[in-house]
Amino acid sequence: MSPTLNITHIGTATAILEINGFNMLTDPFFSPAGSTWPINDKVSLTVEDDPALRLEQLPVIDAVLLSHEDHPDNLDELGRRLLDGRRVFTTVDGAKNLSPRPAVHGLKPWEKKDTVIAGQKLQITGTPTQHLPGGECTGFIITGEGFGTGRDGLPNAIWFSGDTVYIDELKKMAEEYHICAAVLNLGNAHAPANLEDPNDGLMQITMDGKSGARLFREIKADVLVPMHYESWGHFTQFGKELAEDFESEGVMDKVCWLKPGEAVSVL
Repeated sequence: MSPTLNITHIGTATAILEINGFNMLTDPFFSPAGSTWPINDKVSLTVEDDPALRLEQLPVIDAVLLSHEDHPDNLDELGRRLLDGRRVFTTVDGAKNLSPRPAVHGLKPWEKKDTVIAGQKLQITGTPTQHLPGGECTGFIITGEGFGTGRDGLPNAIWFSGDTVYIDELKKMAEEYHICAAVLNLGNAHAPANLEDPNDGLMQITMDGKSGARLFREIKADVLVPMHYESWGHFTQFGKELAEDFESEGVMDKVCWLKPGEAVSVL
């Protein structure tokens, strides 16, 4: 027995994870193409694509996995409308910033939270990230009753990476979980190392295809689901470049590509 997983990609890092019949939404972003957010008077972010689904087209959303609430490409003004009255899992600082919503839970790295969603007992575990210095971000391991066990009798789980570069610490997931599907935010995004001086060089803030493939192998996952690699100017790898990396790393046969607005059967 293993969990069922259908993923409907809405755009950027936003997707519906339909797991065993309930719906979790990742990083809610619903702004139309051309929407711009100034980071400061020198740097701004502009989205290039429309979301595949609008808010009113969503199915019932049972919970939200919010990797971080302080970057507009992971949570915009429209996406915030979905947080009220819903179970939300995010960072510790994010939970404080989103208060007084009582159903928002902030997770430290490797902290476990037992919960019941749509009548199913689940455990949500925060995973560490390395994104922009000075900010918090988290990934999520989802497991629970009805997920069964896999490799070496370990509990089956689904992992959403959040925004992160490769970090060695994530390898230890393989010791505690059998990751059936790894949903990885990729794109090899770069940001100014110094926001006050955009000419002062760039720093990598999300994984490229090669490091994503490496981590996928190290955590011994079954399926790699690429996400968050389009629609923004700070990405440097898109579908074509990621596919080339996956091919060279020998994992292409394990990759499940998503389709905008369509439910794709992953597990």
